[in-house]
Amino acid sequence: MQTDNLLRQVSFIKEIDKLKYIQRKTKLFNSDRNENDAEHSWHLAMMTIVLAEHSDKPIDVLKVLKMVLIHDIVEIDAGDIFLYDSVINHTNTDEELIAAKRIFGLLPSEQAEEFIAIWTEFEDGLTDEAKFAKSMDRFEPLLQNSSNNGGTWAEFNVPYEKVYEKKKAIKEGSTSIWNYAENLIDESVKKGILKKSTDQ
Repeated sequence: MQTDNLLRQVSFIKEIDKLKYIQRKTKLFNSDRNENDAEHSWHLAMMTIVLAEHSDKPIDVLKVLKMVLIHDIVEIDAGDIFLYDSVINHTNTDEELIAAKRIFGLLPSEQAEEFIAIWTEFEDGLTDEAKFAKSMDRFEPLLQNSSNNGGTWAEFNVPYEKVYEKKKAIKEGSTSIWNYAENLIDESVKKGILKKSTDQ
């Protein structure tokens, strides 16, 4: 049984290497190179460890780490949907659930069930851990775009109103990080790297 578990776990580990090939729209800090999903997940994990004290509620940091490390694995099958996509809804749960069942299903059943449950908890965004994980997921690209002269906001002509609407989810996990993020958004408008729809 232990050997069978190991074989299944190694199969999963090999499969998730594909995450390194999933390109995101956002670029690395002060760079013109696109970030991949594996880099994004690693960065969110580090942010979680470093910023956990700013959570509005006590959180199980290990659970948040699991969430941010596995939340995008489904994109191996489902692909990365741009947060500001005006055609495809970023909440692509049906297709992503099929992907979650296939990819996490490579693991021994108990682990597979745990990973699917954690992934679902993140997607639902109702627990304190999920709220903080989502705060990290929204905060990282905000920092990237503000370092890249507007980054994807400028590249895809995303207005301030849409950015603000998507980013205010940060507030659900951390008031202090949201205050910082809101100031960064306002500064980006002042610098002209993020434009209000009336200025387009």
